[in-house]
Amino acid sequence: QVQLVESGGGLVQAGGSLRLSCAASGRTFSSYAMGWFRQAPGKEREFVAAITWSGGSTDYADSVKVRFTISRDNAKNTVYLQMNSLKPEDTAVYYCAASEYRYGLRLREYEYPYWGQGTQVTVSS
Repeated sequence: QVQLVESGGGLVQAGGSLRLSCAASGRTFSSYAMGWFRQAPGKEREFVAAITWSGGSTDYADSVKVRFTISRDNAKNTVYLQMNSLKPEDTAVYYCAASEYRYGLRLREYEYPYWGQGTQVTVSS
């Protein structure tokens, strides 16, 4: 198994930036495809971004393309989500997720068996 701990959330004004981190421990981090999801109050959890085990391929939800960047450092067992030009509608709890999969991206919530506890991001207008 792998344990995931997110950090970096907080309160930011619209137009600002935050970088979320997700530190993984347990089994070999480089065997895992990673993803970020978010859940706003009263809404279902939704896909934000994903990255392959090597970092060679990424994908994003249309709502965050260009503004957000997912990356990973396998030497540090960490995946990042750089969020720029934040909007109030980006307010949500952000979750990091892991799937032991080395054949591509994982884009769907049910494909991820391991989840962090979440970190709150609040964007004020």
